[in-house]
Amino acid sequence: MGLLGFRVGRGRNLLGELHRSLSILNLRPRFVIPSSLPSSPSFSTGSFPEISRDIMKIVEQRMVEIERRNAYLLEQINQPAVTTAEYSRSNKELRRLESCVELIKDLRSKRKEIDSLKSLISDSPEDKEMRDMAIEEFDVAVEEQKRLQHLLLKALLPKDDADEKDCILEVRAGTGGEEASLFAMDIFKMYEKYSQKKGWRFEVVDIMESDLKGYREASGSISGSGAYGKLKFESGIHRVQRIPVTEKSGRIHTSAVSVAILPQADEVDVHLRNEDLKIDTYRAGGCGGQSVNTTNSAVRITHIPTGMTVAIQDERSQHMNKAKALKVLRARLYEAERSRLQMSRSKLRMEQIGSGDRSERIRTYNFPQGRVTDHRVGITNHSIEDVMEGESLDVFIDALLLQEEMEAIASFST
Repeated sequence: MGLLGFRVGRGRNLLGELHRSLSILNLRPRFVIPSSLPSSPSFSTGSFPEISRDIMKIVEQRMVEIERRNAYLLEQINQPAVTTAEYSRSNKELRRLESCVELIKDLRSKRKEIDSLKSLISDSPEDKEMRDMAIEEFDVAVEEQKRLQHLLLKALLPKDDADEKDCILEVRAGTGGEEASLFAMDIFKMYEKYSQKKGWRFEVVDIMESDLKGYREASGSISGSGAYGKLKFESGIHRVQRIPVTEKSGRIHTSAVSVAILPQADEVDVHLRNEDLKIDTYRAGGCGGQSVNTTNSAVRITHIPTGMTVAIQDERSQHMNKAKALKVLRARLYEAERSRLQMSRSKLRMEQIGSGDRSERIRTYNFPQGRVTDHRVGITNHSIEDVMEGESLDVFIDALLLQEEMEAIASFST
């Protein structure tokens, strides 16, 4: 049953719990915390689930810490001698704390209201009408208190700072030859359609075509609120089972494509020094009917300290290719550092959710049977056309995000 007395099954059971949880809060949050503890006081008949006392003790401690930190930061930015860098740093942290601070204020205010109503109920035993009104208001206030507690706990859960960032999508054909390249193109376009349905901006960064016009490698930039946080668990090996267009005997082949979702980093996250970069320019070209430019517009940037290389030739302008290459390089360096830190901090979470490593098979697309199966959460969708059109990806994405949140809650007390 686990720390919170909650069991989530695989496949459909997982999605069922997800939808039931959403209906309780009537919000987009992916998880709500049930408990076997009775509601309090005895005459409150609210239906909102209680949070366990152990978890609430930790929440109370965090509330005090946040209030102290908020007060300290406010004092810092109002100091006459504060530097621009210190002001910017403190102000950025204040913005991160803002939603929690507001929830804490609302929760403390609601608790005062509940205490006042308790006193009113105790002081008016003979006035039945007054007592009934106070009890009714008390029940409403207790439900609101529990709602605020849930929202505050959700806000206090460990967050990935990169979740709100834009992201870079990289797709590479793996085993399977031309069929893998054709599926890489399908996967790339699937994420493009999904992004458009989400209202995000999708920009092609670079495409390297195969002989049959599939994609050997393709990368794109996805810009939109929470894009990385939504797509981060799409990284890994996507396996396809279908009859290739080159197969004359009708046999089903298995091919693979690797997907990487990288948070986009800005100059504050990753500072690139000119002396660490080797920039080469050359004439763009390639197979698959691509035209060969007559100018040196293609750009290859090598990060000397790490040996990491990015080559972009999608644009006719050398300046634009260089800008795209720098964007991809920053994202790769940023993700490499994040992965290094995650390896030391989040081993348990990576075991439960999956590391997002490209060598890990995460999903199978079986075209003859019309199904898509995510192996991490055991969910199968039987409308492969909808998935490839970006329509049903949320079935898998929401379940993976729910699982991440459950693990965060389970480890909250540690």
